[in-house]
Amino acid sequence: MTYSIFHSGRSRRNGSFHNIESGIEEQIEALREELAELTRLVGKGSRHQGDKIRSQASAGYDELLSRSEDLLRELQHGYERGATEMRETVRKHPLATIGAAAAVGLAIAFLARR
Repeated sequence: MTYSIFHSGRSRRNGSFHNIESGIEEQIEALREELAELTRLVGKGSRHQGDKIRSQASAGYDELLSRSEDLLRELQHGYERGATEMRETVRKHPLATIGAAAAVGLAIAFLARR
């Protein structure tokens, strides 16, 4: 009879532990599902944000490329105008050009001696 009293007490305790254990397992499973959903949402948001940033960077690159091509054309035109003006000046004033070149040469020679 003593055995049956202890046995019934143990089964009640084991039953409540079993209930607690199954409740914890259910909560863990629910947390796993929520975590999986959260991971999926974060991944989707990150992918969307990455696509958006990539699109903005591409547009910025295209604009920068266009501006640099325009700047290069302007520099080429400026160089051509300067070269044309220099040729015309040398043709109009050959002696002054030779004198200026000699003065620049003397200045460079003077600085090179120091």
